[in-house]
Amino acid sequence: MNKGIFIDGHYVGAKRYYELFNPYSGTKLADVALSSPLEMTGAIASAQEGFNRMRSLPAHRRAEILYRTAELYRQKRVEAARILSEEAAKPISAARVEIDRAIQTLLFSAEEAKRVCGENVPMDAAVGGEGRYAFTIRQPIGVIGAITPFNFPLNLLVHKVGPALAAGNSIVVKPAEQTPLSAFYLAELLTEAGAPQGAISIVTGEGPVLGKVLLSDERIRKISFTGSPEVGIAIKSMAGLKKITLELGSNSALYIDKSVRDQLLSIVKQAAHGAFGYSGQVCISTQRIYVHQELYPEFIQMLSEEINGIPVGDPLDEQTVVTSLINPKSQSRIISWVKEAIAEGAKVLTGGFVKDGIMLPTLLTSVTPSMKVSCQEVFGPVVMVHSVTDSCEAVSLMNRSRYGLNAGVFTNDLIQAMQMSTDLEVGQVLVNDIPSIRFDHMPYGGLKDSGYGLEGVKYAVEEMTNLKLISLRYQI
Repeated sequence: MNKGIFIDGHYVGAKRYYELFNPYSGTKLADVALSSPLEMTGAIASAQEGFNRMRSLPAHRRAEILYRTAELYRQKRVEAARILSEEAAKPISAARVEIDRAIQTLLFSAEEAKRVCGENVPMDAAVGGEGRYAFTIRQPIGVIGAITPFNFPLNLLVHKVGPALAAGNSIVVKPAEQTPLSAFYLAELLTEAGAPQGAISIVTGEGPVLGKVLLSDERIRKISFTGSPEVGIAIKSMAGLKKITLELGSNSALYIDKSVRDQLLSIVKQAAHGAFGYSGQVCISTQRIYVHQELYPEFIQMLSEEINGIPVGDPLDEQTVVTSLINPKSQSRIISWVKEAIAEGAKVLTGGFVKDGIMLPTLLTSVTPSMKVSCQEVFGPVVMVHSVTDSCEAVSLMNRSRYGLNAGVFTNDLIQAMQMSTDLEVGQVLVNDIPSIRFDHMPYGGLKDSGYGLEGVKYAVEEMTNLKLISLRYQI
């Protein structure tokens, strides 16, 4: 199967291709376009024409396209999940969940297409403003460049495409090299649903090469990037006056207070899911857990037992939770970090090695804040647990991070919950939830090295539009 460049509502051939393989089985999936800068430039030109078509569509028509795309995904859910599972080695059960979330994100986008509006501005609130009526409107900004990661190859893409089209923009997508097939499938369904030519383009290939084209081309008015902090920082430095949204890394922390002893079993199960869902390859994966010292021995024992029962194996097995990492390089890096932590005094309670090509779920204790498995983003099936004397110590350790995306707090003390929510240096605090929770309509963005700007459909639409004030003076 050959997959060229998706442009003007159809595929065109590329000069070069690369082979795409299933990370678990090694089976060849497709030959995918290894696009050149010139081919990316051509896609941008198409998208510029697509923008002229998109901005002329009435809001109800933009909403209709997105509603129809969601319905097509419902009809083709099995096929879409299979594509996602095969290219990303994502457990098939998790792939279906991602399809369902993408459908929901499309529906949120369709609804927001009808709510792209401004507000009344009372000009007479200022001295000299009498005799004027003013209001704001929101207008699409133009062509948006999106760079997306492998771990949620559909839903994180829909979080960029859905709001872009809802607002009347066009979009050029550079998907992760390992997971382009879900992006192609989205473009196909959007086109089937009635999206105009040039509304969405999919250009595959090497990120550094194609990203430079997106950043340098003046027709790209905004960059929306999800990936590593290092790349995000480079994008911000090169973006000039383009609008940007950066969703970057994390090493999400969770605090478990002594007041939740009666709910501990449920919390253990949630924590294990948050740490090892999709093999920990989630930007808000639960990586650091801080437990009140009175619950620590019990929690560690229960969590170890829970981890040992996590199904490991073939992603197409309905029971599988942990499977192959996205590539051998990632696995080698994580194993080296674990070995380095052990050499520096960390203890492995379970896992810590590779079996049948799969890194097993790993639980570490005696981890210090300076170890890479604590202070960096592991992005794999590794979690550390630390005992703390109280919530104040927990906050101090949770904030000792370059990242600030999500944090979770389990407590039955309302005052403690509010104090910790205030003091934690993150974009989202989830009380009595693990930090690995995201609902697709909520504002979502990080502090510190975790990002810049907001996603979440309504908030993404705002960042993909320009606000314009119109003042009418009726007393001359």
